[in-house]
Amino acid sequence: MKKFFFVLTLIGALMVSCRPASKGGSTSVVQTVVDVPAFNADSAYRYVAEQVAFGPRVPNSEAHARCADYLAAKLRSFGAEVVVQEADLKAFDNTILHAKNIIGRFQPEKNNRILLFAHWDSRPFADHDPDPSRRDEPILGASDGASGVGVLLEIARQLGQTATQAGVDIIFFDAEDYGTPDHKDVPYMEDSWCLGSQYWAKNPHVKNYTAQFGILLDMVGAKDATFYLEQYSMQTAPQVTKKIWNTAASLGHGRYFVFENGGMITDDHVYVNRYTGIPCVDIIQHDPTSRTSFGIYWHTHADDMSIISRETLGAVGETVMKVLCVN
Repeated sequence: MKKFFFVLTLIGALMVSCRPASKGGSTSVVQTVVDVPAFNADSAYRYVAEQVAFGPRVPNSEAHARCADYLAAKLRSFGAEVVVQEADLKAFDNTILHAKNIIGRFQPEKNNRILLFAHWDSRPFADHDPDPSRRDEPILGASDGASGVGVLLEIARQLGQTATQAGVDIIFFDAEDYGTPDHKDVPYMEDSWCLGSQYWAKNPHVKNYTAQFGILLDMVGAKDATFYLEQYSMQTAPQVTKKIWNTAASLGHGRYFVFENGGMITDDHVYVNRYTGIPCVDIIQHDPTSRTSFGIYWHTHADDMSIISRETLGAVGETVMKVLCVN
C-alpha cells in the first residue's frame, strides 16, 4: 500500500503545472492536480478597448504617455514586479523617440523563466490606407499592437493568482511600428522597425537574462484571423512552435492555428533571438489571400475596435496559457 500511495503521489506531483499562488511563506508541496486557469476573452477584449481609447499610441504623444502609465499600473495591480525601461531611440527620419519598454516579472526569484511579449505602440502612418489623403495620420492599432497586449494583460491577471513552474516575464515593447513608411519616397531600412526590442535585447532588465523560450503576440485580435507557422520561428524555435500549434489543435483552435508554412517576418522576436539567443515564436496573423500577407486592415484606419473578435483573442490566450501551465 505504501508503494501504491507513493506512486499515486508522484504521478499527482508530476501532473501539477499551475496551482493557486501561495499567500504566505509556506513551503508545503501541493499535490492536487489543478486545471489550467480559464482565459477570460471578455477581459482581454476590455484591455484592448482601454488601450485604443487613449487614441494612437505613437511615441512622444500624450496618448502614448498616458497608455504607458496605464500598462505599468495594470501589471502592478496583478502583482508583477514592474520595470519601466526608458530609452531615446533614433527613428528612420532621425526623430528621437522617447520610448518605454514596460516589463512585468512574475515569480522573479526563479531562474527558470519564460518570456512573453508584444508591442504596445501604434503606427504613426496609415501608409496602406485606401484614402491617400489620410496616409500621414496615425492609426489606432487595435489589432496591430493593442490585441497582443490585451491578451498578455489577461494572462498577467491570471499569473497574479496562479503559480507556474517557470517564472514569467511579460514585456510590452515600444517603438516597434515606427519603421520606414511605404507611401513616402524613402529607402527601406529593415532595422528601423522593432527599436524597443532591439534596445532591450542589447540591454536586458536583468544582466545576462535568459529564458527557456519566448512567445511574441502580434496582430492576434482580428475576426477569423489565421496564424501560420512563421518561418524565422521555425528556423530558430521549431520545437516550441510546433508545441504551440499542437496545443491549439488540442484545444479546438485549429481553424486559427493553421499547420502550414507562413512568411518570414521581421518582428520583435528576430531581435530578441539575435541578441540573446532565446528561441522565440511569433504568433502573427497571416492571410495568404492578402497582397501584404497580413489582414486587409493592416496599417490602415480600419484597424479599430470594429475588427476585434473575442473568439480570436480567446483562442490565442487559451493556447498560450496552456503552454505556460504544461511547460
